[in-house]
Amino acid sequence: MIDSALVDVNWLVEHLQDAELVILDASVPPVVPGFESINSEENFAAIPGARRFDYDKEVCKPNSSLSHMMPSPELFQEKVREIGVNRDSTIVVYDDVGLYASPRAWWMFRAMGHDQVYVLNGGLPAWIAAGLATAASLSSAEAQGDFEAEERINLFCDFNVVLAAIDDKASQIIDVRSAGRFNATAPEPRPGVRGGHMPSACNLPFARVLDNGKLRDRAELQQMLQELASPEQKVISSCGSGITACVMTLAAWEAGYRQLSVYDGSWAEWGLPSKLPVVP
Repeated sequence: MIDSALVDVNWLVEHLQDAELVILDASVPPVVPGFESINSEENFAAIPGARRFDYDKEVCKPNSSLSHMMPSPELFQEKVREIGVNRDSTIVVYDDVGLYASPRAWWMFRAMGHDQVYVLNGGLPAWIAAGLATAASLSSAEAQGDFEAEERINLFCDFNVVLAAIDDKASQIIDVRSAGRFNATAPEPRPGVRGGHMPSACNLPFARVLDNGKLRDRAELQQMLQELASPEQKVISSCGSGITACVMTLAAWEAGYRQLSVYDGSWAEWGLPSKLPVVP
C-alpha cells in the first residue's frame, strides 16, 4: 500500500468508506509535561466510526505490577476480535494528543504480525484542525473479527535483552525521557524509582522528533538518528513506561531503520531498586 507507517488526514478522508478500514482511538492520558489531550469527559470527540483500543486497561498483561505491558498473543487476539478487527483489516490508529499514545498501538499490531497498520499523523487535533466532522462517542464493532495473532518476539524486549545490549556494539539503546530524568537532575515521577540511565544509552527526548503534534519529515529524522545509531545497528527504545519509546520507534522506522525493539518495562522497571546498572 504505502511505504510509510503514517497516513495524513487527507488520506483518511479519501479512504473513510473502505470496507476493510478500521479506525482505532488508542488515546492514553498524557503524563509528560507539555502534552495535553484535547478530549475530556465533558467535551469528547472522535473520528466518525472509530472504535476504542485501550492498551492501558484492556489489551495488556493482566495483574502486572507494571502498566500496560504487552499481553499474550492469545489475549491480544481475543481483545482485537472483540472490536471487529480482521486478518485483512487496514488499521489506522490515532490519539487525542496528536502523536503520543498511538505509536504504541501501531507497534503492538506489528508485534502481533499485522503489517497493514498506520498512524494518523497529528491525530485527532489534526482532524479537527482540518474542519472535519467528529462524533460525540466511539463506535462499537458490528461483528466479531477474525484477526489472528502471530507474535514477532523481538519487537518488544525485556531487561535481559537490554542488559546484553549495553556492551554490544551492534546495538544502541535510546532513552527518550527528558534530559533531566536521563541525567538524574530532575526527579522521577514514580516513587521509589532511581534516577539516571542505563550505561551506554544515549538520550533523545521524544518531543524532539515532533513538530506541532506531528512527526518531523524523513530528512530531519535521519539527521537526528544518524548522530546516535546506524541503520545496521539494533535500536532499542526506552522511556518511562513503554509508550513514548514507541514514538521514537516510529521516527526510526520513518528514517529507514528496521532493526527496532521497544523495552516494554522501560524505566518503570529498570529504575526499581535492583542490581540493574544505573549511571547518572
